Amino acid sequence: MVSGRVVWMNGKLVPEAEAKISVYDSALMFGDMVFEMTRSFGKKQFKLREHLERLYAGLKILQIPVGMTIDKMEHHCFEAIEANEHLFGDDDEHRLMIDVSRGTLGIYQGVEGLHKGPNVIIADFPLRWTVAGMGHLFDTGINAIITSQRAIPGSLLDPKIKNRSRIHYLMANIEASNIAGDDNWALLLDPDGFIAEGTGDNFFIIKNNTIISPEGRNILRGVSRAYVMEELGPQLGMKVVEKNIEPYDVHTADEAFMTGTPFCMLPVTRLNGLPIGDGKVGPGFQALLDRWSGNVGVDIARQIKAWNASESGAASDAPTPYRFKKK
Repeated sequence: MVSGRVVWMNGKLVPEAEAKISVYDSALMFGDMVFEMTRSFGKKQFKLREHLERLYAGLKILQIPVGMTIDKMEHHCFEAIEANEHLFGDDDEHRLMIDVSRGTLGIYQGVEGLHKGPNVIIADFPLRWTVAGMGHLFDTGINAIITSQRAIPGSLLDPKIKNRSRIHYLMANIEASNIAGDDNWALLLDPDGFIAEGTGDNFFIIKNNTIISPEGRNILRGVSRAYVMEELGPQLGMKVVEKNIEPYDVHTADEAFMTGTPFCMLPVTRLNGLPIGDGKVGPGFQALLDRWSGNVGVDIARQIKAWNASESGAASDAPTPYRFKKK
């Protein structure tokens, strides 16, 4: 058994540091890669099949011939988890990263030693790496910053396909990082001026006990977003509406929140520095989070608060998936 973490890559388990693709890969040349990232609760994967179904929809639309059934892909996900389980502590959760690239571009196919065809890569690492440092946000909330960087509309690059062409997310994060203060997260408008999404998260408001999501036209239709709309909201007897919303609607909302796979839900208590509602974490958000925690048997906020940020790369000045840190 390999002592360190391993990655499932093109049919083999390889040491994490050796899991590499070619500089001639289409992913590097064009951002030509479909991906998914999951999490577990109590070491059990949450909505893995839904993530894989979205992955395979993207592969179909982008015409990447993965050559593997969804059942086989799911099997390899569990294979990666099993191979790494001995390295996870009792309080750790599994964070899967599933990447599928088109592979080496045709003009480089003759280079000796290169893998031919699509690359399928399944990495498994501790969830705490992604969420370290987010714990306090469950109490204070996020300040959403509407950036000049807009969301790319579905008519140009369909965000419903979870792809790696995401430079616009990073540019929005850089812009938000230039705003004074802490806990500033980017919030993108679509080209028509309607609220779209964050840079790796979906956005909601609550008004008169109604959960309101932007239409699914110009956003990634998140798995966590669907869970709130189709399961948690109805379980609590809350009405759920999907419609275009403007910044004005956020300013006049009772509450707001973000959803994303690693942290599940985080409250948004300010928009561009102005309080949403009373500027505090609201009862609607708390009820939804409590129900989610109860459904999965894990106190989500307590778990994330308990993880020590010093054990991850959170203190680094390098960009993270949800924000950009200036050096």
